Amino acid sequence: MNYLARTASGRPLLGDDEGFVPLGAVESDLHSVREALPRAAAGTLGDVADAPAERVPAADLTFGPPLERFGKLWGIGLNYAEHAGDLDEQRPEEPASFMKPSTVLTGPGGPIRLPPESQSERVTAEAELAVVMGKTCRGVSEAEADDVVAGYLPVIDMTAEDVLQRNPRFLTRAKSYDSFLVVGPTIAVPEEPLDLTEVTVSTAVNGEVRSENQIRNMLFPPEEIVAFHSDVMTLEPGDLFSTGTPGAAPIEPGDDVRATVEGIGSVDAPVTR
Repeated sequence: MNYLARTASGRPLLGDDEGFVPLGAVESDLHSVREALPRAAAGTLGDVADAPAERVPAADLTFGPPLERFGKLWGIGLNYAEHAGDLDEQRPEEPASFMKPSTVLTGPGGPIRLPPESQSERVTAEAELAVVMGKTCRGVSEAEADDVVAGYLPVIDMTAEDVLQRNPRFLTRAKSYDSFLVVGPTIAVPEEPLDLTEVTVSTAVNGEVRSENQIRNMLFPPEEIVAFHSDVMTLEPGDLFSTGTPGAAPIEPGDDVRATVEGIGSVDAPVTR
């Protein structure tokens, strides 16, 4: 697995399980992670082992968001049958998608900032696998999805659940408070098409796993999500799909939340108000 990332100061990186080097040391004509996304989708990124620079271990780096600017931010609701049951919702027949504004996004380490209690008294955190697009595309099939996806990363999504429960039409507001999407530090770029079916997604609060499930139990797997939405609109490099959570956990100030996607990565964030 290769990884695209940025330092907290914005320096683009390319890495593997042994560490990271400057992106320019491998791809001298690329100056940002965004520019690298099409090559990631095409499988033509250079090899970290060929870089003249020595790898720096991830533990010695401070990461910012892996992209300086993401594109469209899509969320998929009720994508695990068990989670839909928890919310007393019927299984959707099509992806229950919604969009979030760019201002929700914060990098690894957060923090997650809860809104004033006068606006919401119950916020939940949800671990999800996110898909990052690598090519401009329209009308792709499920079989073609791997050719347009740059990679994957873990995210923590938040919901002001009491706002949503008042009226389902309040979904956009319930999902759109600042810091309500924490992205992982690296975009995992598979060297060959990745079998996600056995991958486990888990949400932990204060070190306790509160929910987990395997991607094979999604109602709509990532490739179907990409294909479905490419029939709705043009998808572009940097667009992100949060593919749904196996379950939500209530959070309070002082908590620490971790989203883990097996084989992809994890991201942590403390909770404040």
